[in-house]
Amino acid sequence: MLLTPGPTPLPPSVREVMSEALINPDVDPAFADRYDALLDKLGTVFGTDDEIVVMGGEGILGLEAAIASTVAPGDRVLCLSNGPYGDGFADFVERYGGESTLVDADYDDPLPIADLERTLERGEFDLATMVHCETPTGTLNDLGPALDRFEAHDVLTVVDAVSSLGGTPVPADRIDICLGASQKCFSAPPGLAIASVSDAAWERIETREPESLYTNLLPWHDAEQPYPYTHLTTLVVALDEALDLLLEAGPAAVYDRHREAAAVCRERGADMGLDPYPDPDRCSPTVTAFSTPGRATALQERLREAHGVTLSTGLGDLADDVLRVGHMGYNADVETVDRAMDALDAEL
Repeated sequence: MLLTPGPTPLPPSVREVMSEALINPDVDPAFADRYDALLDKLGTVFGTDDEIVVMGGEGILGLEAAIASTVAPGDRVLCLSNGPYGDGFADFVERYGGESTLVDADYDDPLPIADLERTLERGEFDLATMVHCETPTGTLNDLGPALDRFEAHDVLTVVDAVSSLGGTPVPADRIDICLGASQKCFSAPPGLAIASVSDAAWERIETREPESLYTNLLPWHDAEQPYPYTHLTTLVVALDEALDLLLEAGPAAVYDRHREAAAVCRERGADMGLDPYPDPDRCSPTVTAFSTPGRATALQERLREAHGVTLSTGLGDLADDVLRVGHMGYNADVETVDRAMDALDAEL
């Protein structure tokens, strides 16, 4: 059993369609039809009329491409953070010659809105970055207060929603570049990075004329077949099928399923004496990070060896202090979560 916060197991119909698909994306018009339909479905999930881009690469490609496409040397970027991926945006900005201002909080605290307001009052910024779900800590950030302030100061926004999109509502209609990926809540294979891009963001990208090649959104703007880079066609049809499953069930029902699975996970954890790493009110419905000081790695090994259950530990300094249960996508299922928690209970 694989209950990591991505990649997630594939539903049977997704595996089946991958075995049947054989399309040359450069010459077969059937691929363009499939790709256009995929973009329409993603627009429904994002909840925005903004242009959708699907690039061949793991989710981190979208994060780097968003910065590579919008940041020129000397541009000022405010990076709002309370986790590893929020901090990582500042690294991308610096690599592409931008000047990053990190407005951060401890990883178990909410986004520092008061500090953000003071920082915006002191200077002007071209761009701002945030993370919706900080997967390493299981934190779901309330983006509304920050988006209010960025809109008031006319600052474009880039948001990492990789591990929340498709599992919980994302305010993509208020975000200039909203980033997702195939292998999280959609339960498609890893290998596709997804973005919704607003008109204002495209205007900025066009004036920047990004020099990067693969980490460049511009070639995808109003692109037609043949597309800028060859897609992994089996991944495109797999994501298309995964989206069909999501839309047939209905996003509201899928979000409810994620909340129910998360509630069961945390109730079972509480019975075992485990507390979530962030405040319970800020826990994501897609992943639960339990605080397990000094024993996460040992528990992970025991669960895999004795029970065939694979969970994730924390990252960086939290590697041995956080044990994460991914209940997203195909794993947002009460029975599946119960089986994993039975194994954890046996070890504890």
